[in-house]
Formats: sequence, structure tokens, C-alpha cells
Amino acid sequence: MIKARKIRDGVLYGIMALALVLVAAILFLILAYILVQSAGFLGLSFVFSSAENGGIFPMIVTTFYVVLVSLVIALPVGIMTAIFLNEYALDAPPVRMLRLAIETLAGIPSIIYGLFGLLVFCRVFRLGQSIAAGALTLSIMILPVIIRTVEESLKTIPVSFREGSLSLGATKSQTIFFVVVPPALPGIVTSAILAVGRVVGESAPVLLTVGITRNLPKSIFESGRTLTIHLYYLTKEAIHPDDFGIAFATAGVLVIVVLFINTSTRIITWIFRKRAGESG
Repeated sequence: MIKARKIRDGVLYGIMALALVLVAAILFLILAYILVQSAGFLGLSFVFSSAENGGIFPMIVTTFYVVLVSLVIALPVGIMTAIFLNEYALDAPPVRMLRLAIETLAGIPSIIYGLFGLLVFCRVFRLGQSIAAGALTLSIMILPVIIRTVEESLKTIPVSFREGSLSLGATKSQTIFFVVVPPALPGIVTSAILAVGRVVGESAPVLLTVGITRNLPKSIFESGRTLTIHLYYLTKEAIHPDDFGIAFATAGVLVIVVLFINTSTRIITWIFRKRAGESG
């Protein structure tokens, strides 16, 4: 019996290890293919040149604006909603409806967000196709990611922390913001960086709300073109082999940005956990 169990455990461990190697190999092949195809095009001059000179600097600036404004809008709302759901809300019908709404928002296709943003923010609010309209649309789209991640982080904080603070005379709000939230900062940072990754990779809602102009935006009320939209149009209009090389170089920049975001998530989370361990 024990021997058979060890054999079964060994087989399952081997299958899991094989799956891990397979996933890593697929990722390596994708990265290697993109970097090989972009060889000779990806460089500092490509990154910091204007669109007229074959560069992508205006698209990088537009992407940065969209990400920044989206986070400024969505992060406070998402954090406060997660705190309310975890610390104040009871299992009442309105709360269940709120959770259902959050789950529904998480499952809506991104193109629906784009159509909503085009109708509401671009036309009703008269923002036109602009960075502001795109950021408002994307902020709604990333709310479920922020709420879920922050709420799960708050759930990991022991109840004894709250009871100890309340027993010492602290109010409910003081307990939340000075006792519960600080240990949950790694989860909050993770939610922000995951939201950034979601915004960077979106195309359909950005295409409908931000626009496709290749100019360098001077404010958030101007139209622009993000990296994903630029990549789409490069591949759509590609005729000469060099056009595909530029498209792959743009894809390489996107991949590098995503890798940087994921790596930053790991590092920042590790730093916060280390500091929390030292302070504890």
C-alpha cells in the first residue's frame, strides 16, 4: 500500500514537473521568436524617436498617460470597496448584489467596455476620443481586479490584530487604516501592478475611446495611440519586410514592459513582506 502510494505520488509529481517545463518552454519560445524577429530594429533610437521617424515614443507616452490616469481613478475606489466588503459588509442582500455586480464586471468582454466608453464618455460627456475617455473606460474595467486582490489580501490579516487594536481603545476606522491596511500593502501593490498589466495589454476599448492618432499628446484630453493599437496597425498595414520587423520590435517593447511589471510585482511584494517580518 505504501509503495503504491509513493509510486502514484511520484507519477503525479512527474506530470506536474513536465507541465511546468512545458509552460516555461512555450514562454521561452515566444520571447525568443519575438526578439529574433525584431533584431536590427529594437534599439534606443526606435524607442525614443517620433512616429514620423519610425519610432514609438508618442505611443509610449500615450500608454503611460492612460495607465496613470486609470490607476488614479480606479485604485482609490477599488481599495475602499474592498475594505468595505471585508471589514464592514454583512451577508445582506445588497452586499450580495454588489458582489454579483463585481463578478459580472469581471466577466464582461472588453469590447463591451469600449462601446460603453464610446457612448458615455466620448459622446454623452463630450470628451471625444481622448486619453481621458479611455482612462475612464479602463478604470471601470480594472476595478474587479483591484477589488478582488485587495480583499483577498485583507482576509489574510489575522482577526487577533483587529481584536487587539479594538481592545486598546482604537476606533474601527483607526484599526483598519493603521493596523489592518499596512500588513496588506503587498496585496494592494500587487493589485495596482496587475491592473497596469491589464491596461497595457488592452486593445478594443482603447481603439474605440483613445483613438489612433500618432501624435505626441500634450494633455489627457487629446487623442493618441497606445502601443497595442500601434502594433495592430503596423501588422495590418505591413507590406515591406521591414514593416514586420518594426511590428515585432514594438511587440518586443510590449513584452519587456509586461516582464518588467511582473518582476516588479515580485520584488515589491518581497520587500514589503520582509519589512513586515522585521517589524513584527
